[in-house]
Order: sequence, then structure tokens, then C-alpha cells
Amino acid sequence: MVNPRAWLAEAIATFALVFFGPLSVTMAAVLFGTGLSLEGIIMISLAHGAAIGLMVYAFGHISGAHINPAVTIAMMVTRNIDVKNGAGYIGSQIIGAIAAALAHMMILPEAGAKVHFGTQGGPSDLLNNNAISGLGVEIILTFFLVTTIFMAAVHRKAAAGMAGIAIGGMIFLIHLVGVPLTGASVNPARTLGPAIVSGYWNFHWIYWVGPIVGAVIAGLIMQYVYVKKAEKEAAA
Repeated sequence: MVNPRAWLAEAIATFALVFFGPLSVTMAAVLFGTGLSLEGIIMISLAHGAAIGLMVYAFGHISGAHINPAVTIAMMVTRNIDVKNGAGYIGSQIIGAIAAALAHMMILPEAGAKVHFGTQGGPSDLLNNNAISGLGVEIILTFFLVTTIFMAAVHRKAAAGMAGIAIGGMIFLIHLVGVPLTGASVNPARTLGPAIVSGYWNFHWIYWVGPIVGAVIAGLIMQYVYVKKAEKEAAA
């Protein structure tokens, strides 16, 4: 049975991520002029982590707060969500991301354009601009994001009330080390919204393939090694 209320929740939550996250990039790199300094990276990491963590608390009980097509695909593969609602979630996430990027453009058109409204720019010089290295980074980062989601939010024995802190904290950690390497997308919608508004598509495929591969691998392992085991024990 389709759940439009959950779809709307996904659109709002993804809007929050793709508004506050990229806006922090524009503010750190352009308005405050810190670029990829330690202060700028911390600001960007905090903005993304806080946006995700708070949206998990706001909408986790409505939709599960996937806020990410890669997460939704992992949930579909592991049968934690049906295909119809999964497709609705992904469509809503993309709509929310595009709307957020448009809002960013309207608020800070000139400053935002200088950083492509927060679009990830591909593997950095630290990775020798190598696409395979960038892809590997996105796979690993997303693997640990989805691992945290399954173990902190999906697992039956997860500590109550800690999902937002755990997931938001992992997002913070991912951005702390990932921003200097690939921009740390771990979320196709997070990259797609700003890319559509800015027209910047360099290495765009990395931010779809990497997160989806990493999410599915993590989802399958966590679901069938840990989550299912807990469900069987509870049913016994």
C-alpha cells in the first residue's frame, strides 16, 4: 500500500539536507573565504551531520528518514520497503533536492555559482583526480553510512532514541574525511539537485554508482548477518 505521507516526509527531509548542506559549502568557501581550510571542512561537516540527524528525529517515525536514493535502494533490495513506496521515496527525494538547490540559487545566486551550488566536483588532487579512486571512496563512505543506518535504526535491538545521533555523527565523520577527497556525496540526490541547477556534471556518475554499490553491499550484509538473526531470535 502506497504511503504519500511518507513520500512527502522524504521530500521535506531531503530538501533540508540539500539546502543546509550545500549552503554551508557556499558560506564556507565563498562568503567566509575559508575554502577547504580546517574551519571550512568542520562547518560543512557539521551542517550535513546536523541536517541528517535532526531530520531522522523529525521524520524517522513517518518514513524511516532515508533521505537518500541509495539508502532506499538498499532497503528495497533487503525487502524493508516495497517497490512502489521505494520508487515514491526516490522520486520525492529527487524533487526535494532540486527544490532545495533552486532555493539556494535564489538566495545566493552569485556566491553559490562559484561553487556550483555545492555540487561535488569529482575526485580531488589528493586522489590525482582519478575516477576509480573517487568511486572507491564513495563506495566505502556509503558502506559505513548504511551500516550505521541498519544497525542503529533497523536492527531490533538498536539503542532507543540514538538513531539520529548515530547517523548524524557518521555523516559528520564521512564529511570530515571525505570532503577533501571527493566532496563526500554518499547520496545521489545530494549531488543531482545542485548539478541540475548549476549545469556542472563532471564525474557525476561516480555519485550514483558509488553510493548505490556501497549501500547495497552494506544493506545485504547487515540485513542477513545481523538484522534477520535478531528477528529470528525475537520470534523464537
